[in-house]
Amino acid sequence: MKTINPATGESITEYPEMDFDEIDSIIAKANEAQSEWKAKNFDERATYLRSMVEILRNEKEELAELMANEMGKPLQQGIGEAEKCAWVCEYYADNAGKFLAKDVIETDASKSYVTFNPLGVVLAIMPWNFPFWQLFRFAAPTLMAGNGAILKHSENTTGCALKIEKIIHDAGIPKDLFRSIVRDKTGMKEVIQHPGIAAVTLTGSTGAGKAVAAQAGETLKKTVLELGGSDPYLILEDADILKAAETCVTSRLINSGQSCIAAKRFIVMEQVYDEFVERLKSLMKAKKVGDPFEEDTDVGPQARKDLRDELHKQVQNSVAKGAKLVLGGEIPEGNGAYYPVTVLENVQPGMPAYEEELFGPVAAIIKVKSEQEAIKVANDTNYGLGAAIFSKDVKRAEQIAATKLEAGCCFVNKFVKSDPRLPFGGIKESGYGRELGLYGIREFVNVKTVYVK
Repeated sequence: MKTINPATGESITEYPEMDFDEIDSIIAKANEAQSEWKAKNFDERATYLRSMVEILRNEKEELAELMANEMGKPLQQGIGEAEKCAWVCEYYADNAGKFLAKDVIETDASKSYVTFNPLGVVLAIMPWNFPFWQLFRFAAPTLMAGNGAILKHSENTTGCALKIEKIIHDAGIPKDLFRSIVRDKTGMKEVIQHPGIAAVTLTGSTGAGKAVAAQAGETLKKTVLELGGSDPYLILEDADILKAAETCVTSRLINSGQSCIAAKRFIVMEQVYDEFVERLKSLMKAKKVGDPFEEDTDVGPQARKDLRDELHKQVQNSVAKGAKLVLGGEIPEGNGAYYPVTVLENVQPGMPAYEEELFGPVAAIIKVKSEQEAIKVANDTNYGLGAAIFSKDVKRAEQIAATKLEAGCCFVNKFVKSDPRLPFGGIKESGYGRELGLYGIREFVNVKTVYVK
Protein backbone atom coordinates (compact mmCIF):
# COMPACT_ATOMS: atom_id res chain seq x y z
CA MET A 1 0.00 0.00 0.00
CA LYS A 2 2.01 2.93 -1.34
CA THR A 3 1.39 6.67 -0.97
CA ILE A 4 2.80 8.98 -3.66
CA ASN A 5 3.23 12.75 -3.53
CA PRO A 6 1.12 13.97 -6.48
CA ALA A 7 3.10 17.21 -6.78
CA THR A 8 6.40 15.41 -7.40
CA GLY A 9 5.52 11.82 -8.28
CA GLU A 10 7.83 10.61 -5.52
CA SER A 11 6.95 7.73 -3.21
CA ILE A 12 6.28 8.80 0.39
CA THR A 13 5.69 5.61 2.37
CA GLU A 14 4.65 2.00 1.93
CA TYR A 15 2.30 0.31 4.40
CA PRO A 16 1.79 -3.43 4.87
CA GLU A 17 -1.70 -4.58 4.00
CA MET A 18 -3.66 -6.24 6.79
CA ASP A 19 -4.79 -9.81 6.25
CA PHE A 20 -8.34 -10.86 7.05
CA ASP A 21 -7.44 -12.58 10.33
CA GLU A 22 -6.08 -9.31 11.69
CA ILE A 23 -9.16 -7.43 10.53
CA ASP A 24 -11.43 -10.11 12.01
CA SER A 25 -9.75 -9.58 15.38
CA ILE A 26 -10.09 -5.78 15.09
CA ILE A 27 -13.83 -6.10 14.38
CA ALA A 28 -14.35 -8.48 17.30
CA LYS A 29 -12.59 -6.14 19.71
CA ALA A 30 -14.55 -3.15 18.33
CA ASN A 31 -17.81 -4.90 19.16
CA GLU A 32 -16.62 -5.61 22.70
CA ALA A 33 -15.67 -1.96 23.13
CA GLN A 34 -18.97 -0.79 21.66
CA SER A 35 -20.96 -2.83 24.19
CA GLU A 36 -19.36 -0.70 26.93
CA TRP A 37 -19.39 2.58 24.98
CA LYS A 38 -23.16 2.46 24.37
CA ALA A 39 -23.74 2.42 28.15
CA LYS A 40 -22.16 5.87 28.50
CA ASN A 41 -24.50 8.86 28.49
CA PHE A 42 -24.31 11.71 26.01
CA ASP A 43 -22.44 14.01 28.36
CA GLU A 44 -19.73 11.39 28.86
CA ARG A 45 -19.34 10.80 25.12
CA ALA A 46 -19.31 14.55 24.46
CA THR A 47 -16.27 14.96 26.72
CA TYR A 48 -14.20 12.86 24.31
CA LEU A 49 -15.43 14.77 21.27
CA ARG A 50 -14.47 18.06 22.86
CA SER A 51 -10.98 16.67 23.35
CA MET A 52 -10.92 15.93 19.62
CA VAL A 53 -11.87 19.54 18.94
CA GLU A 54 -8.85 20.76 20.89
CA ILE A 55 -6.45 18.36 19.14
CA LEU A 56 -7.74 19.19 15.66
CA ARG A 57 -7.36 22.92 16.24
CA ASN A 58 -3.93 22.60 17.80
CA GLU A 59 -2.59 20.37 15.02
CA LYS A 60 -4.31 21.92 12.00
CA GLU A 61 -1.08 23.03 10.31
CA GLU A 62 0.43 19.56 10.67
CA LEU A 63 -2.74 17.97 9.27
CA ALA A 64 -2.73 20.40 6.33
CA GLU A 65 0.86 19.42 5.50
CA LEU A 66 -0.09 15.74 5.57
CA MET A 67 -2.98 16.34 3.17
CA ALA A 68 -0.76 18.40 0.87
CA ASN A 69 1.82 15.62 0.73
CA GLU A 70 -0.59 12.72 0.20
CA MET A 71 -3.26 14.22 -2.09
CA GLY A 72 -2.05 17.69 -3.08
CA LYS A 73 -4.49 19.94 -1.21
CA PRO A 74 -3.28 23.57 -0.99
CA LEU A 75 -2.19 24.31 2.58
CA GLN A 76 -4.76 26.96 3.45
CA GLN A 77 -7.56 24.69 2.27
CA GLY A 78 -6.15 21.90 4.43
CA ILE A 79 -6.13 24.16 7.48
CA GLY A 80 -9.75 25.05 6.74
CA GLU A 81 -10.63 21.37 6.49
CA ALA A 82 -9.12 20.64 9.92
CA GLU A 83 -11.05 23.55 11.44
CA LYS A 84 -14.28 22.25 9.90
CA CYS A 85 -13.62 18.83 11.45
CA ALA A 86 -13.34 20.52 14.85
CA TRP A 87 -16.64 22.31 14.18
CA VAL A 88 -18.54 19.09 13.43
CA CYS A 89 -17.19 17.43 16.58
CA GLU A 90 -18.22 20.44 18.65
CA TYR A 91 -21.64 20.55 17.01
CA TYR A 92 -22.51 16.95 17.82
CA ALA A 93 -21.04 17.16 21.31
CA ASP A 94 -23.51 19.99 21.93
CA ASN A 95 -26.56 18.57 20.12
CA ALA A 96 -26.52 14.76 19.97
CA GLY A 97 -28.45 14.34 23.22
CA LYS A 98 -31.25 16.55 21.92
CA PHE A 99 -31.33 14.87 18.50
CA LEU A 100 -31.58 11.38 20.00
CA ALA A 101 -33.86 12.16 22.94
CA LYS A 102 -36.91 9.96 23.48
CA ASP A 103 -39.74 11.08 21.20
CA VAL A 104 -43.09 10.75 23.02
CA ILE A 105 -46.10 10.12 20.77
CA GLU A 106 -49.69 10.15 22.04
CA THR A 107 -51.65 6.98 21.14
CA ASP A 108 -54.23 4.73 22.84
CA ALA A 109 -51.39 3.29 24.93
CA SER A 110 -50.67 4.27 28.51
CA LYS A 111 -47.29 5.28 27.18
CA SER A 112 -45.79 5.20 23.68
CA TYR A 113 -42.56 6.63 22.42
CA VAL A 114 -39.63 6.20 20.07
CA THR A 115 -36.06 5.59 21.15
CA PHE A 116 -32.89 5.85 19.06
CA ASN A 117 -30.47 3.06 19.98
CA PRO A 118 -27.01 2.42 18.47
CA LEU A 119 -26.68 -0.31 15.85
CA GLY A 120 -23.17 -1.56 16.69
CA VAL A 121 -19.97 -1.16 14.69
CA VAL A 122 -20.22 0.81 11.44
CA LEU A 123 -17.76 0.43 8.56
CA ALA A 124 -16.78 3.69 6.84
CA ILE A 125 -15.20 3.48 3.38
CA MET A 126 -13.81 6.94 2.70
CA PRO A 127 -12.28 8.85 -0.26
CA TRP A 128 -9.06 10.79 -0.63
CA ASN A 129 -10.41 14.20 -1.66
CA PHE A 130 -11.37 15.47 1.82
CA PRO A 131 -9.48 12.86 3.84
CA PHE A 132 -10.22 14.34 7.27
CA TRP A 133 -13.58 16.03 6.77
CA GLN A 134 -15.30 13.04 5.14
CA LEU A 135 -14.33 10.87 8.10
CA PHE A 136 -15.08 13.26 10.95
CA ARG A 137 -18.49 14.21 9.58
CA PHE A 138 -19.29 10.49 9.85
CA ALA A 139 -17.42 9.73 13.06
CA ALA A 140 -18.74 12.57 15.22
CA PRO A 141 -22.45 11.63 15.00
CA THR A 142 -21.74 7.90 14.85
CA LEU A 143 -19.69 7.86 18.04
CA MET A 144 -22.08 10.22 19.81
CA ALA A 145 -24.95 7.85 18.92
CA GLY A 146 -23.13 5.07 20.79
CA ASN A 147 -21.71 3.13 17.85
CA GLY A 148 -18.19 1.93 17.18
CA ALA A 149 -16.43 2.53 13.86
CA ILE A 150 -13.96 0.92 11.47
CA LEU A 151 -12.31 3.15 8.85
CA LYS A 152 -11.12 1.89 5.48
CA HIS A 153 -9.55 4.90 3.78
CA SER A 154 -8.29 5.33 0.22
CA GLU A 155 -4.95 3.71 -0.38
CA ASN A 156 -3.27 7.01 -1.31
CA THR A 157 -4.27 8.65 2.01
CA THR A 158 -3.23 5.87 4.38
CA GLY A 159 -1.11 8.32 6.38
CA CYS A 160 -4.20 10.47 6.94
CA ALA A 161 -6.15 7.40 8.07
CA LEU A 162 -3.57 6.47 10.68
CA LYS A 163 -3.34 10.07 11.86
CA ILE A 164 -7.13 10.19 12.27
CA GLU A 165 -6.97 7.06 14.38
CA LYS A 166 -4.27 8.65 16.57
CA ILE A 167 -6.29 11.85 17.06
CA ILE A 168 -9.35 9.89 18.15
CA HIS A 169 -7.33 7.71 20.51
CA ASP A 170 -5.44 10.70 21.92
CA ALA A 171 -8.82 12.24 22.74
CA GLY A 172 -9.48 9.30 25.05
CA ILE A 173 -11.82 7.23 22.89
CA PRO A 174 -11.22 3.53 23.70
CA LYS A 175 -8.63 2.26 21.23
CA ASP A 176 -10.66 -0.73 20.12
CA LEU A 177 -13.80 1.35 19.53
CA PHE A 178 -12.32 3.15 16.51
CA ARG A 179 -9.75 1.54 14.24
CA SER A 180 -8.30 2.19 10.79
CA ILE A 181 -7.69 -0.86 8.64
CA VAL A 182 -5.16 -0.94 5.81
CA ARG A 183 -6.60 -3.00 2.99
CA ASP A 184 -6.92 -2.80 -0.78
CA LYS A 185 -10.41 -1.96 -2.04
CA THR A 186 -10.55 -5.25 -3.96
CA GLY A 187 -10.51 -7.16 -0.67
CA MET A 188 -13.43 -5.44 1.05
CA LYS A 189 -16.37 -7.77 0.37
CA GLU A 190 -15.57 -10.10 3.26
CA VAL A 191 -15.14 -7.08 5.55
CA ILE A 192 -18.46 -5.56 4.48
CA GLN A 193 -20.23 -8.88 5.01
CA HIS A 194 -18.52 -9.65 8.33
CA PRO A 195 -21.20 -10.41 10.96
CA GLY A 196 -19.56 -7.91 13.31
CA ILE A 197 -20.26 -5.02 10.93
CA ALA A 198 -23.74 -3.63 11.54
CA ALA A 199 -23.89 -1.05 8.73
CA VAL A 200 -21.76 0.56 6.04
CA THR A 201 -21.25 4.08 4.76
CA LEU A 202 -19.30 5.01 1.65
CA THR A 203 -18.31 8.29 0.08
CA GLY A 204 -16.90 7.78 -3.39
CA SER A 205 -17.72 7.10 -7.00
CA THR A 206 -21.10 5.87 -8.21
CA GLY A 207 -19.49 2.62 -9.35
CA ALA A 208 -18.01 2.00 -5.92
CA GLY A 209 -21.34 2.81 -4.32
CA LYS A 210 -23.19 0.28 -6.44
CA ALA A 211 -20.64 -2.42 -5.58
CA VAL A 212 -20.79 -1.73 -1.84
CA ALA A 213 -24.60 -1.52 -1.84
CA ALA A 214 -24.81 -4.90 -3.59
CA GLN A 215 -22.37 -6.55 -1.20
CA ALA A 216 -24.03 -5.08 1.89
CA GLY A 217 -27.44 -5.94 0.50
CA GLU A 218 -26.58 -9.63 0.40
CA THR A 219 -26.44 -9.54 4.20
CA LEU A 220 -29.22 -6.94 4.57
CA LYS A 221 -27.03 -4.24 6.07
CA LYS A 222 -28.02 -0.60 6.20
CA THR A 223 -25.96 1.62 3.90
CA VAL A 224 -25.55 5.35 3.42
CA LEU A 225 -23.96 6.35 0.10
CA GLU A 226 -22.64 9.80 -0.85
CA LEU A 227 -21.51 9.42 -4.44
CA GLY A 228 -20.57 11.49 -7.46
CA GLY A 229 -22.20 14.62 -8.78
CA SER A 230 -22.44 16.81 -11.85
CA ASP A 231 -23.82 19.86 -10.12
CA PRO A 232 -25.65 22.37 -12.34
CA TYR A 233 -25.34 26.09 -11.66
CA LEU A 234 -28.14 28.08 -13.30
CA ILE A 235 -27.36 31.67 -14.28
CA LEU A 236 -30.66 33.44 -14.95
CA GLU A 237 -31.00 36.57 -17.06
CA ASP A 238 -31.42 38.80 -13.99
CA ALA A 239 -28.38 37.48 -12.07
CA ASP A 240 -25.60 39.69 -10.75
CA ILE A 241 -23.12 38.38 -13.30
CA LEU A 242 -19.91 39.43 -11.57
CA LYS A 243 -20.92 37.91 -8.23
CA ALA A 244 -22.27 34.80 -9.95
CA ALA A 245 -19.05 34.29 -11.89
CA GLU A 246 -16.91 34.78 -8.78
CA THR A 247 -18.99 32.29 -6.84
CA CYS A 248 -18.96 29.78 -9.69
CA VAL A 249 -15.17 29.93 -10.04
CA THR A 250 -14.70 29.49 -6.30
CA SER A 251 -16.94 26.44 -6.33
CA ARG A 252 -15.43 24.93 -9.47
CA LEU A 253 -11.86 25.17 -8.13
CA ILE A 254 -12.36 24.15 -4.48
CA ASN A 255 -9.92 21.34 -3.67
CA SER A 256 -8.38 21.77 -7.13
CA GLY A 257 -11.75 20.88 -8.65
CA GLN A 258 -11.88 17.52 -6.89
CA SER A 259 -15.15 17.82 -5.01
CA CYS A 260 -18.40 15.96 -5.55
CA ILE A 261 -20.32 19.20 -4.88
CA ALA A 262 -18.13 21.50 -6.93
CA ALA A 263 -19.90 23.43 -9.68
CA LYS A 264 -19.64 21.26 -12.79
CA ARG A 265 -22.13 22.46 -15.43
CA PHE A 266 -22.80 26.17 -15.91
CA ILE A 267 -26.22 26.62 -17.50
CA VAL A 268 -26.47 30.21 -18.71
CA MET A 269 -29.37 32.18 -20.19
CA GLU A 270 -28.52 33.53 -23.64
CA GLN A 271 -29.24 37.16 -22.62
CA VAL A 272 -26.22 37.16 -20.28
CA TYR A 273 -24.19 34.34 -21.83
CA ASP A 274 -21.40 36.37 -23.40
CA GLU A 275 -20.87 38.53 -20.32
CA PHE A 276 -20.83 35.51 -18.00
CA VAL A 277 -18.39 33.55 -20.16
CA GLU A 278 -16.01 36.48 -20.37
CA ARG A 279 -16.13 37.01 -16.60
CA LEU A 280 -15.69 33.32 -15.87
CA LYS A 281 -12.80 32.93 -18.31
CA SER A 282 -11.00 35.97 -16.89
CA LEU A 283 -11.38 34.79 -13.30
CA MET A 284 -10.34 31.22 -14.11
CA LYS A 285 -7.29 32.41 -16.03
CA ALA A 286 -6.10 34.43 -13.03
CA LYS A 287 -5.91 31.39 -10.75
CA LYS A 288 -2.49 29.95 -10.03
CA VAL A 289 -1.85 26.23 -10.49
CA GLY A 290 1.20 25.14 -8.53
CA ASP A 291 2.92 23.70 -5.48
CA PRO A 292 0.33 23.12 -2.71
CA PHE A 293 2.92 24.32 -0.15
CA GLU A 294 3.10 27.81 -1.70
CA GLU A 295 0.74 30.30 -0.07
CA ASP A 296 -0.47 31.86 -3.33
CA THR A 297 -1.40 28.54 -4.96
CA ASP A 298 -5.10 28.30 -5.82
CA VAL A 299 -5.06 24.91 -7.55
CA GLY A 300 -2.71 22.10 -6.57
CA PRO A 301 -2.02 18.88 -8.46
CA GLN A 302 -4.71 16.31 -9.04
CA ALA A 303 -4.51 13.56 -6.44
CA ARG A 304 -3.07 10.91 -8.78
CA LYS A 305 -1.73 10.86 -12.33
CA ASP A 306 -4.27 8.26 -13.46
CA LEU A 307 -7.08 10.57 -12.32
CA ARG A 308 -5.47 13.52 -14.12
CA ASP A 309 -5.11 11.47 -17.31
CA GLU A 310 -8.73 10.32 -17.19
CA LEU A 311 -9.88 13.93 -16.78
CA HIS A 312 -7.81 14.92 -19.82
CA LYS A 313 -9.44 12.15 -21.90
CA GLN A 314 -12.87 13.50 -20.94
CA VAL A 315 -11.85 16.98 -22.10
CA GLN A 316 -10.35 15.67 -25.35
CA ASN A 317 -13.40 13.53 -26.11
CA SER A 318 -15.72 16.47 -25.47
CA VAL A 319 -13.71 18.65 -27.85
CA ALA A 320 -13.72 15.90 -30.45
CA LYS A 321 -17.52 15.86 -30.25
CA GLY A 322 -17.82 19.62 -30.77
CA ALA A 323 -17.10 21.39 -27.49
CA LYS A 324 -15.05 24.57 -27.84
CA LEU A 325 -11.86 24.74 -25.76
CA VAL A 326 -11.42 28.37 -24.69
CA LEU A 327 -8.93 27.94 -21.85
CA GLY A 328 -6.49 25.27 -20.69
CA GLY A 329 -6.92 21.68 -21.79
CA GLU A 330 -3.21 20.80 -22.18
CA ILE A 331 -1.21 18.65 -19.76
CA PRO A 332 1.83 20.68 -18.61
CA GLU A 333 5.37 19.38 -18.88
CA GLY A 334 7.26 18.21 -15.80
CA ASN A 335 6.61 16.01 -12.82
CA GLY A 336 3.41 15.89 -10.85
CA ALA A 337 -0.25 15.28 -11.63
CA TYR A 338 -1.02 18.87 -12.59
CA TYR A 339 -3.90 19.93 -14.84
CA PRO A 340 -4.63 23.51 -15.91
CA VAL A 341 -7.84 25.38 -15.20
CA THR A 342 -9.95 24.69 -18.27
CA VAL A 343 -13.11 26.14 -19.82
CA LEU A 344 -15.31 24.41 -22.39
CA GLU A 345 -18.10 26.11 -24.35
CA ASN A 346 -20.78 24.66 -26.61
CA VAL A 347 -21.20 21.65 -24.34
CA GLN A 348 -23.97 19.38 -25.63
CA PRO A 349 -25.64 16.06 -24.79
CA GLY A 350 -23.47 13.08 -25.72
CA MET A 351 -20.22 14.72 -24.57
CA PRO A 352 -18.39 13.60 -21.42
CA ALA A 353 -18.51 17.22 -20.20
CA TYR A 354 -22.32 17.01 -20.33
CA GLU A 355 -22.94 13.40 -19.32
CA GLU A 356 -20.16 12.59 -16.84
CA GLU A 357 -18.62 14.01 -13.69
CA LEU A 358 -15.47 16.03 -14.45
CA PHE A 359 -13.48 15.63 -11.23
CA GLY A 360 -10.98 18.42 -11.74
CA PRO A 361 -10.66 22.15 -12.61
CA VAL A 362 -12.79 22.04 -15.79
CA ALA A 363 -15.85 24.25 -16.36
CA ALA A 364 -18.50 23.11 -18.84
CA ILE A 365 -20.73 25.93 -20.15
CA ILE A 366 -24.17 25.35 -21.69
CA LYS A 367 -26.30 28.10 -23.32
CA VAL A 368 -30.09 28.01 -22.88
CA LYS A 369 -32.94 30.20 -24.09
CA SER A 370 -35.42 30.08 -21.21
CA GLU A 371 -35.91 29.29 -17.54
CA GLN A 372 -37.77 26.12 -18.50
CA GLU A 373 -34.89 24.94 -20.67
CA ALA A 374 -32.40 25.75 -17.91
CA ILE A 375 -34.32 23.58 -15.45
CA LYS A 376 -34.66 20.76 -18.00
CA VAL A 377 -30.91 20.76 -18.71
CA ALA A 378 -30.09 20.93 -14.99
CA ASN A 379 -32.16 17.81 -14.34
CA ASP A 380 -30.93 16.02 -17.47
CA THR A 381 -28.34 13.99 -15.57
CA ASN A 382 -28.02 10.69 -13.77
CA TYR A 383 -26.71 12.60 -10.76
CA GLY A 384 -28.58 14.54 -8.10
CA LEU A 385 -26.24 15.81 -5.39
CA GLY A 386 -26.15 19.61 -5.45
CA ALA A 387 -27.43 22.51 -7.54
CA ALA A 388 -27.30 26.30 -7.38
CA ILE A 389 -29.25 29.10 -8.99
CA PHE A 390 -28.36 32.78 -9.40
CA SER A 391 -30.95 35.54 -9.69
CA LYS A 392 -31.70 38.95 -8.18
CA ASP A 393 -35.31 37.78 -7.82
CA VAL A 394 -34.67 35.67 -4.72
CA LYS A 395 -38.29 34.52 -4.40
CA ARG A 396 -38.26 33.21 -7.98
CA ALA A 397 -34.92 31.45 -7.48
CA GLU A 398 -36.01 29.94 -4.17
CA GLN A 399 -39.13 28.49 -5.74
CA ILE A 400 -37.07 26.86 -8.49
CA ALA A 401 -34.58 25.51 -5.94
CA ALA A 402 -37.26 24.16 -3.61
CA THR A 403 -39.61 22.57 -6.14
CA LYS A 404 -38.00 22.10 -9.57
CA LEU A 405 -34.36 21.06 -9.24
CA GLU A 406 -33.67 17.36 -8.73
CA ALA A 407 -30.90 17.36 -6.13
CA GLY A 408 -30.38 16.77 -2.43
CA CYS A 409 -28.89 20.22 -1.78
CA CYS A 410 -30.06 23.35 -3.61
CA PHE A 411 -28.54 26.78 -2.95
CA VAL A 412 -29.61 30.26 -4.07
CA ASN A 413 -26.92 32.85 -4.91
CA LYS A 414 -24.28 30.76 -3.13
CA PHE A 415 -22.16 27.75 -3.97
CA VAL A 416 -23.17 24.35 -2.60
CA LYS A 417 -21.35 23.36 0.59
CA SER A 418 -21.76 21.01 3.52
CA ASP A 419 -22.62 22.36 6.96
CA PRO A 420 -22.82 20.35 10.21
CA ARG A 421 -26.24 21.88 10.90
CA LEU A 422 -27.85 20.81 7.61
CA PRO A 423 -28.52 17.36 6.12
CA PHE A 424 -26.23 16.49 3.24
CA GLY A 425 -26.65 13.87 0.51
CA GLY A 426 -28.10 13.18 -2.91
CA ILE A 427 -30.62 11.32 -5.02
CA LYS A 428 -30.44 9.26 -8.22
CA GLU A 429 -26.88 8.03 -8.87
CA SER A 430 -25.51 10.47 -6.30
CA GLY A 431 -26.58 8.01 -3.62
CA TYR A 432 -29.03 7.86 -0.74
CA GLY A 433 -29.22 8.58 2.95
CA ARG A 434 -28.07 11.74 4.69
CA GLU A 435 -25.10 12.89 6.71
CA LEU A 436 -24.93 15.82 9.14
CA GLY A 437 -27.64 17.63 11.07
CA LEU A 438 -30.47 15.85 12.87
CA TYR A 439 -31.07 13.52 9.92
CA GLY A 440 -27.45 12.38 9.74
CA ILE A 441 -27.17 11.18 13.34
CA ARG A 442 -30.38 9.18 12.96
CA GLU A 443 -29.07 7.09 10.03
CA PHE A 444 -27.14 4.55 12.11
CA VAL A 445 -29.56 3.97 14.96
CA ASN A 446 -32.44 1.61 15.61
CA VAL A 447 -35.57 3.76 15.51
CA LYS A 448 -37.45 1.71 18.07
CA THR A 449 -41.16 1.98 18.95
CA VAL A 450 -42.02 1.32 22.59
CA TYR A 451 -45.70 0.77 23.45
CA VAL A 452 -46.91 0.28 27.03
CA LYS A 453 -50.52 -0.51 27.96
